[in-house]
Amino acid sequence: MKLLFLFGNAAVGKMTVGQELMKITDLRLFHNHMTIEPVIEIFGDYNTAAINRLRQVIFEEFAKTDKYGMIFTFMWAFDCKEDWEQLEKVKKIFEPFNTQFYYAELVAPQNVRLERNASENRLKNKASKRDIDFSNKLLINDDKRFRCESLDGEIPFENYIKIDNTSLAPDVVAMQIKERFKL
Repeated sequence: MKLLFLFGNAAVGKMTVGQELMKITDLRLFHNHMTIEPVIEIFGDYNTAAINRLRQVIFEEFAKTDKYGMIFTFMWAFDCKEDWEQLEKVKKIFEPFNTQFYYAELVAPQNVRLERNASENRLKNKASKRDIDFSNKLLINDDKRFRCESLDGEIPFENYIKIDNTSLAPDVVAMQIKERFKL
């Protein structure tokens, strides 16, 4: 099995690239809002414990299948120890199943991400982002609070690629990831 961690700042294009990558590989897409949105709908707010438990169940059940693999998208705060620990917890779920791990980081400047924050595909798939003013404020605030772009040499994993997708179409980025990792 293969597990591709696709990460980057808010509105960098993780879900959209993941959708394109799913079209050209046998990988299944699990973007982070697939658990966030139902939890917000049910609880009326962001409930971290519920979201993490749902994700864990999905990871555990998927790891036991004979599927080719999964793309998991998320924001990774590199200055937050808990995010590093969460990544290791996910890997431990998949390790008994001889999983190969891949890491693709997307980067783009804030002004580009603010434009993407209001894209049709994003708003269609992420109800919590439809209040664009609030979502923009959250994006700007998260940029101030967390460092979600890795430093040179910070990612210690072998199968890693960092792509500046500022001027690249999602299908082009997906093809780069596919070719780089031979997915």
